[in-house]
Amino acid sequence: MKKTTKCTVRLRKSEEKNEWYLYIESYPVYSNNESKPRRVREYLNRTISTPIWNKSSVARTVGKEKYFRPRRDVNGVIMCRSELDNTTCLFAARRCAELQHEYDNAYLFTSNEAEQAKQMERSQQDLIKYMRKITYSNHVNSSEAIIMNWRRLTELLSLFSKGQEIPFSAVTIKLIEEFRKYLLTAPCGGSKKGTISQTTASTYFSIFKAGLKQAFIDEYISVDLAAKVKNIQPNETRRNYLTMDELNALVDAPCDYDVLKRAALFSALTGLRHSDIQKLKWSEIQKEGSGYRLNFTQQKTKGVEYMPINEQAYKLCGKPRESDKLVFEDLTDAAWISKPLKRWVSAAGITKKITFHCFRHTFATLQLAQGTDIYTVSKMLGHTNVKTTQIYAKVVNEKKEQAANAICIDNLKFNE
Repeated sequence: MKKTTKCTVRLRKSEEKNEWYLYIESYPVYSNNESKPRRVREYLNRTISTPIWNKSSVARTVGKEKYFRPRRDVNGVIMCRSELDNTTCLFAARRCAELQHEYDNAYLFTSNEAEQAKQMERSQQDLIKYMRKITYSNHVNSSEAIIMNWRRLTELLSLFSKGQEIPFSAVTIKLIEEFRKYLLTAPCGGSKKGTISQTTASTYFSIFKAGLKQAFIDEYISVDLAAKVKNIQPNETRRNYLTMDELNALVDAPCDYDVLKRAALFSALTGLRHSDIQKLKWSEIQKEGSGYRLNFTQQKTKGVEYMPINEQAYKLCGKPRESDKLVFEDLTDAAWISKPLKRWVSAAGITKKITFHCFRHTFATLQLAQGTDIYTVSKMLGHTNVKTTQIYAKVVNEKKEQAANAICIDNLKFNE
């Protein structure tokens, strides 16, 4: 940052007479966008002969002779013994103040101009390109699922704008509301047909608002527009889960792949996601006293988790191996296990639509049904917000209501 210019009245000794010329020195002065400052002097065509010297402030020394700075009053005006000289110094001080004011105004004007030019340049940048940039710069340690959602958002923005750029200067409340409506009928990606669900639209719009918030912080937009628009409310979805009887039926039923059976039951006992089970290493299972605990990093949220597991869950891991080996080796991606999982569930006589993730739902629902408080369950699931866990509590409450109405005495009569 360039320093502001300072103007000072100075004296220069005449070579012929015992008098001093008055001039104003300004420094540092920048011109023509030069980085190197200049020293500018303005001579006032005025002289004085009776300056009072400040014997405690040496300006320079030549040989044995010392030259002192002039004494100044509280306003910085050079003091003299002669009244005429004092008037001359006062004239110089006024001119110095005028120059200082000019430089100060010029500096402020230049700074404001430069900032306005930068703001104008930023306002012409493309919102979509900006979103693509922060997808990676702001999510270096985020999971692939989060990055995929950000990438899909930029694709939908391009579809919304019909391939045209969206300069930040065009980003208004109206445009945001139009994009919000567009998301509610936006097409599915890839080979999927139809439109995205309201819950998915809610996720994308939240990401869009997060991007706008970052743009406001980065000064691409001058108003926090994200704070002025409402979120898309997600639809409440039914979370399928298994009862204890159904879990026991799955234990007895045959499964094409032993690793799938062990991993699914492990999820029901621990609440871990498929991605976390797939990446779990033996080094992340630690013995603690008479029990065991998991010490791992969630693939989705990148949060570090410490979770105790029971003896059954530990035995499902199989025979311990080297610390760098995967616990559930050969467990394939979720897409590849859907068919063998469906056959296994059918063999157990279960008619519900069950995915691998339902075993995580099972853990949460059964924990709450057994009386575990919701905050503990939330922590065990690795949720960053307890509101995410509350969906399971609603399922448990519904079951309680059903249980309350399950017993009805036919012959019971009341006096009216």
